[in-house]
Amino acid sequence: MIRKIITIDQNKCNGCGLCARACHEGAIGIREGKATLLREDYCDGLGDCLPACPMDAISFEEREALAYDEEAVLSSQSKLKHWPVQIKLAAPNAPYFKDADLLIAADCTAYAYGNFHNDFMKGKVTLIGCPKLDAVDYSEKLTQIIATNEIKSVTVTRMEVPCCGGMENAVRKALVSSRKKLPLKIVTLSTEGKIIKEI
Repeated sequence: MIRKIITIDQNKCNGCGLCARACHEGAIGIREGKATLLREDYCDGLGDCLPACPMDAISFEEREALAYDEEAVLSSQSKLKHWPVQIKLAAPNAPYFKDADLLIAADCTAYAYGNFHNDFMKGKVTLIGCPKLDAVDYSEKLTQIIATNEIKSVTVTRMEVPCCGGMENAVRKALVSSRKKLPLKIVTLSTEGKIIKEI
């Protein structure tokens, strides 16, 4: 289809990256020190990147291009809607816990599983931690969060390695201590990032 889309003059571009930061869709990136249109189907043709460029290297052109794929753009964006995410930093009375589906993730899981945001985080309040490296008992904080909020469900993502059993145990202990019966799902991932067990 013929449509309006950006073009970047590589001779003018200084590689500052301001245009990439201004592009909310993630269509622009830096390659070999220059701004580049990475995905033409991510470019909405509105030009948020133009005023960000200090070198006047970006302009519009009308040409044959893939249609703007809003669905792909939305699915590629972060599903994180709150901060902080670290269990030990989360305030038990934070407003985002109200009526939340809770995801408790061993921090390695997001690195192992490629589509973690869309498959696990979407629509959930996410808390992360490492039961091996953090010198805290997560069950105490998780008990406070579950006991003082109307949590709807809890999902745990953990790796297959033994140390991740500490995350699962902390969540189970918190559910018992909070005296709430909530739907609980445990997803175990292999070190290759594959789901190997769901209970």
